[in-house]
Amino acid sequence: MAPRSQRDLSLSVLWITLCALTGGLACAGTLGITDEMLNMVAGQYGRRARGRIIDWQNTVARHQSDSELVKLNVVNSFFNRNQFVSDAEHWQMSDYWATPIEFLSTRGGDCEDFAIAKYITLLALGIPDEKLRITYVKAIRLDQAHMVLTYYETPRAIPLVLDNLDKTIRPASQRPDLKPVYNFNGNGLWLAKMRGEGQKMGAPEELNMWRDLIIRLKRERGTQ
Repeated sequence: MAPRSQRDLSLSVLWITLCALTGGLACAGTLGITDEMLNMVAGQYGRRARGRIIDWQNTVARHQSDSELVKLNVVNSFFNRNQFVSDAEHWQMSDYWATPIEFLSTRGGDCEDFAIAKYITLLALGIPDEKLRITYVKAIRLDQAHMVLTYYETPRAIPLVLDNLDKTIRPASQRPDLKPVYNFNGNGLWLAKMRGEGQKMGAPEELNMWRDLIIRLKRERGTQ
């Protein structure tokens, strides 16, 4: 992920409740994948891409009753087997937030795509939204902005980090290479801290990159 200014970072993390906008795409127990969507994927990306979407759907169905820790590991491993590709190379755009279907169909994406796909999938597996945060960090060794998914077992717990750079899920306290900046979910935006919720910045009101992503999610579902 390319470095971005503090202003761009602030604008790009504005959020709105996922389930309300997508008509339940990521609500517990379903991904909302239809035969029409699978046929669309096959027509645009080929049969193997269709198979990867079916694998995603089956993974969610198979692990519904597992513990939250198992779900975290399953989802982290499932998406981390895909390739990191910059937006400039992959989409010929400076910044593009892919839907999970676009990400899986093309077998690659940047750090934002990994984090968003994991977030949506864990919601579908029944993990409460308040336990999950999309988290912007500074990757110190790379000296650039980066995005991960974090999981809070309790509101003040040290979060677990689901990352595409370090593929092992670790507590944030064991990731000195990451400096948290902001995190967000369907309930709001926070100034990130290593422990607990941090300082809430308020509910998001502007959509920016997320609005574009939601439009494409709806189109995939045939609801727009």
